[in-house]
Amino acid sequence: MSKKVKKEIREWIILIAVGGFIYLMGWHTMIASKIQQAVLATGIISPSELKEERFASYDFVLEDADGQRIHFSDFKEKTVFINFWATWCAPCIAEMPDIHNLYMETGDKVDFVMISVDQDESKAKDFVKEKAFDFPIYFLRSGLPAGYNTQAIPTTYLIDKMGKIRVENSGMAKYNTSSFKNLLTKIQ
Repeated sequence: MSKKVKKEIREWIILIAVGGFIYLMGWHTMIASKIQQAVLATGIISPSELKEERFASYDFVLEDADGQRIHFSDFKEKTVFINFWATWCAPCIAEMPDIHNLYMETGDKVDFVMISVDQDESKAKDFVKEKAFDFPIYFLRSGLPAGYNTQAIPTTYLIDKMGKIRVENSGMAKYNTSSFKNLLTKIQ
């Protein structure tokens, strides 16, 4: 076997070993989210307003982190930012600091409904507490109406006071931008 082939095999073994170590230590999600945060910081991935008119369904039930049941219909006639996320989802984790900053700036005008799809709800509660995020988190307590396409996470919706879905975004995005805040102001 040539020296070049031996060197290449050794490099692959080291790469696989490092990757395996990162995975076994549970760092893979956090490392991936940090890389994705760097991509989001560029602002190249941002949501856009829907062109077709679609109305939100309010026919489902949530539970907040304190165990209080909430009918989503309680959010009718309010501007609502809904985000489906999970602690094991690197893109979800990547966009969370940006969403939190948006919440801190606009949370008095917009209701944030951060819906965790984690099987272990304590992980979501612990994650939010550890990261010192102040936005409220919720868990589904009923099925979702067909109008919400949550096959991918994160998925985010922005619903105006008239019940019209203004933004539907599957995948991570940067929301704390001047254009998104202008949209929030416009639909108030």
